[in-house]
Amino acid sequence: MTQTIDLNSDMGESYGLYKMGSDEELMNYISSANIACGFHAGDPSIMRKTVQSAVTNQVAIGAHPGLPDLVGFGRRTMDITPEEGYDLILYQVGALSGIATAEGAVLHHVKPHGALYNMAAKNEALAEAIAKAVYQLNPELVLYGLAGSKLIEAGKKVGLKTASEVFADRTYQVDGSLTSRKAPNALILDPEEASKQVLRMVQEGNVLTEQGKEIDIVADTICIHGDGAHALAFAKQVHEKLSANGISIKRINE
Repeated sequence: MTQTIDLNSDMGESYGLYKMGSDEELMNYISSANIACGFHAGDPSIMRKTVQSAVTNQVAIGAHPGLPDLVGFGRRTMDITPEEGYDLILYQVGALSGIATAEGAVLHHVKPHGALYNMAAKNEALAEAIAKAVYQLNPELVLYGLAGSKLIEAGKKVGLKTASEVFADRTYQVDGSLTSRKAPNALILDPEEASKQVLRMVQEGNVLTEQGKEIDIVADTICIHGDGAHALAFAKQVHEKLSANGISIKRINE
């Protein structure tokens, strides 16, 4: 049987006149797009245009809800309650779902952004609130979360299809968490190194941490950050490396 993997990217993160990322070009290499919903980035027009682009390129449409922090790009931790997390998800995912419907498309998945994503990876109550909100909106949606995280556990518990996510352009800690962006080695800047890490995670089911320890990891979907300086080069390199090794790139549930 041919091995398959989903390749996703965070998109629609421009805002008004400010352009972020190379969304149009990236669409050629991915199978799923996580579209910002206006709280950490994006705006209604950007959301609609990104949905249209995903439809044109036959890329799965996902909501990428974040904390209400445009200045910090949603990457600063906020002390929110699980109830507030629930409401944030309902509001943002509901908005993108409405835009998708208007464009004749359907929402495929939900992937929290930035600090909200990392908080939900460790905070069980917040993870359960997010999973419940997604399920209440549409139990057919796929919940994307960090491999081995509380969010993946919560999604399964509530009855959602989940996708364990790994990262091409980030380094890992021994507990399976991502290295803090404040640390000097948080980001992988070499496309070749990134593609090797991806291949190892997909084929061998493990990753080498910053501490030099090998840990097991489940890879259902691979993320390439759309706002990264080398996002396009990364996407192209990873896509080529996977294809060259007989690994087909397909959306979850396809």
